[in-house]
Amino acid sequence: MISGNSPRSSGPAVLIENLDKYYGTFQALRKVSLSVDRGERIVVCGPSGSGKSTMIR
Repeated sequence: MISGNSPRSSGPAVLIENLDKYYGTFQALRKVSLSVDRGERIVVCGPSGSGKSTMIR
């Protein structure tokens, strides 16, 4: 679930809950959750191939 389309909505600007992503039988992401509040800046970091770009997409 990704929310935050309305500038007046309450709650986080970005909300991801229990995200799973598969490419065929390969599971790239397993139960990823993230909440980013309005005005908050975050950094997504990790080793190459850990799923950062997949999560952001």
